[in-house]
Amino acid sequence: MLSLPPTVRRAGVAAVVAGLVLSAAPAAFPRPRPPAAAHCGDHRQLQQAVRTLVAHDGIVGAAVLVTDPAHPDGPSCTRWTQTSGTADLRTKRPMNATDRLRAGSVTKTFTATVVLQLVAEHRLSLDAPVDRHLPGLIRSHGHDGRRITVRQLLQHTSGLPDHLDAPEWDHPERMRRRHFEPRELVARALELPRPQSSWHYATTNYLIAGLLIREVTGNAPEAEITRRILRPLGLRDTYWPGDDIRLRGKHSRSYFADQDGRRVDGTAWNMTFGGVGGALVSTPADLARFAHALLSGRLLPPAQLAAMRQTVAADPDRIWPGARYGLGLISTPLRCGGAWWGHAGTVPGGHRAFTAVGPDGRSVSVALNQVPSTLQAEQNFLDVVQTAFCEDRPSRRTSS
Repeated sequence: MLSLPPTVRRAGVAAVVAGLVLSAAPAAFPRPRPPAAAHCGDHRQLQQAVRTLVAHDGIVGAAVLVTDPAHPDGPSCTRWTQTSGTADLRTKRPMNATDRLRAGSVTKTFTATVVLQLVAEHRLSLDAPVDRHLPGLIRSHGHDGRRITVRQLLQHTSGLPDHLDAPEWDHPERMRRRHFEPRELVARALELPRPQSSWHYATTNYLIAGLLIREVTGNAPEAEITRRILRPLGLRDTYWPGDDIRLRGKHSRSYFADQDGRRVDGTAWNMTFGGVGGALVSTPADLARFAHALLSGRLLPPAQLAAMRQTVAADPDRIWPGARYGLGLISTPLRCGGAWWGHAGTVPGGHRAFTAVGPDGRSVSVALNQVPSTLQAEQNFLDVVQTAFCEDRPSRRTSS
């Protein structure tokens, strides 16, 4: 749901992309005017970075939405997009930043937010064992829910395997129309070998978090996320697809390569295997609005937001170098200084979503309708993110 494709991980993405993160005219009138001309440029660096994904890496379509905080002197160029490629190969419709797409693991941030709201309401405790609310769910193959906390689920430090690492998911297209139940997927995960590292990205953790939300509230976790986040924020283009394999409304198609290397339309997919760890459908604008609301403190009290931002080092071969993981949030250094906070998501049908907020309040949302499949393509995707945050920004870096 987020991890880099296995072929990319095996090639050693950390060694290749590490360098990405290490590394106005006065007005003629007496009345002051908003400095729109100083802030509105052609964003050539971002334009080139996005085009590279399509022209060089073979991604079908890419779109980026950038939003800056409003200028204190009045309206300025606070929102712009860069796009390249095609949203639908059949109709040749150009890629754009308004289409819906599958958000993948960005869903995890929504789920973690509701869990932390329940913590703020004293209905859950981050350091309580999972077994307190879901007795016996995790009690096989050496795994014990009495020793796994809610915090560890959200932070991917539970030691649980990921059901998506099971051998049958080496060919996910064979199961694209199947319905899955969360408990079925958790049971399958427990049969798999124990992860070797202390941090192991697993969508299974978030399926269990969803079961906790259901147990504590008496409602489906999807319904709680809708009631607590989607409706209050007016995220009208964000919804749960359930068993519907189609995407409603205007959307980009998604594409993946089959075993013979042929490009296949992967838009139709039953996303119950991801559940509240990866099933949401959304748009770049809705994801940006959610990220802004979360990180500005509109959705969580200060204590819970601070807990969300307490991070541990992530495995660079499963995400990317420099990444740290909090409670449903990723933090990554920027080459111009500071760090962004947000999440990314990838689904097997081919959509990749990304949304995050930088240190000065700039948000970046990215939509791809084909997943990068090489080290160079992954490097270029990360370069799009870095460029979107850092273009037209003075460097904040200082000497070490």
